[in-house]
Amino acid sequence: MDTDVSNVSDLKPRASREMDERARQLDTAFASLDPRERLSLLRDRIDGPLVFTTSFGLEDQALTHLIVASGIDVRFVTLDTGRLFPETYGVWVATEQKYGIRVVGYYPTTEDIENLVITQGVDGFYFSPDARKACCGVRKLEPLRRALLGAGGWITGLRAEQSPNRQGMGFVGYEADRGLLKANPLLDWTRDQVAALVKEADIPASPLHARGFLSIGCAPCTRAVAPGEPERAGRWWWEDEAAKECGLHATTDGRLVRVAQAG
Repeated sequence: MDTDVSNVSDLKPRASREMDERARQLDTAFASLDPRERLSLLRDRIDGPLVFTTSFGLEDQALTHLIVASGIDVRFVTLDTGRLFPETYGVWVATEQKYGIRVVGYYPTTEDIENLVITQGVDGFYFSPDARKACCGVRKLEPLRRALLGAGGWITGLRAEQSPNRQGMGFVGYEADRGLLKANPLLDWTRDQVAALVKEADIPASPLHARGFLSIGCAPCTRAVAPGEPERAGRWWWEDEAAKECGLHATTDGRLVRVAQAG
């Protein structure tokens, strides 16, 4: 039987247009809702599994609480890079115990880590932006790819207030290369709002926050910030402030894009 090639070739563009429109509608609707309502609407409107990637920072802990409180079906995952703070593992354990959930860890492959260290040394990420991005690619981007396989939606704890790179983001966007919708239910919340919820609800939080670590990533790449510094000033502090993203989330002209894995 003959196949209409023109129709087949048009399937992907049409699907992308439909997903873009769905993202636009959700983005508009989110503006008038609170985070729990946003989560419920997301579950209603998205086909397929929802995946929440947590790093156990303040925002992600608040969002874990709100997801559990909303009662929606979400898969909790984290990217264990192998270079996390000991305190992060403590929050991981406390979170699972408090909420009765399992946070599934995704890890870099042994072969990738071995090749990375052979290529750049154990702490080679300090010596050039390309080396640091290659490390993030191996330890974060590739595990994230596996964590999101088959998902219809990706939930993150991103907030616009966190950095200039994130101020122009929307609540919901379509990531065509991953084939899913990405939602940021706490986008318009301030750190003070997040901290108040964490305190009020007795949500497990990292003791590093009280020591000036406002944004927590891998231990070698994170320092405490001084009073008045931006929240993410302690992440990859030796690099240009305007380009400090690991590749999971990045922006161009204020809009979310995905950065290709380096290395």
